[in-house]
Amino acid sequence: MNLEKRPATLKTGNEQLSATGKTLLDFWRWNGSDLASNATRGVLSEFIVASALGIDLSTPRTEWAAWDLTSPEGIRIEVKSAAYIQSWTQKELSKIIFSIRPAKAWNADTGIVADEPQRSADVYVFCLLKHQKKETLNPLDIKQWEFYVLSTAELNNYTRSKTSITLPSLQRLAEKSVKYEELHSAILEKTK
Repeated sequence: MNLEKRPATLKTGNEQLSATGKTLLDFWRWNGSDLASNATRGVLSEFIVASALGIDLSTPRTEWAAWDLTSPEGIRIEVKSAAYIQSWTQKELSKIIFSIRPAKAWNADTGIVADEPQRSADVYVFCLLKHQKKETLNPLDIKQWEFYVLSTAELNNYTRSKTSITLPSLQRLAEKSVKYEELHSAILEKTK
């Protein structure tokens, strides 16, 4: 039995789910239409950063890789996402806290998990869906987002917590947010 990695291929959405009368597009719409949900927003954040970097989107993303994206320059990038507004009913806006916990990296090519937790990326991009009105929230509107970029070295030197970072701490470390159009140059700057 061959249990080696099976590369994913891009689908069109027209593929049929046998015996159901449904297509893959039907599944995608059912599964991924709530762009404010934590899991979907996280993947959307990766897509936004990938598009800003000009990453080849003709190859599907690798689930559970040691880092989220690799730039055309070979920079390993971890993407983190947070939002004030959630899909569920809220009594108040969510507090913005990003996980920065080191993890035991899993190698998708070998299936081997690292012995020690670490931060495997070179750079972290923190994507904040900053919009604060549920009625007009639109995660597809890039103007409703702001981005912060830190090198892994900066995170490793962060002494307040090794597992999470609040927005005020992130803003102090990053000094300023960057626009979508500035993401690529900000990431390059952090790896000099």
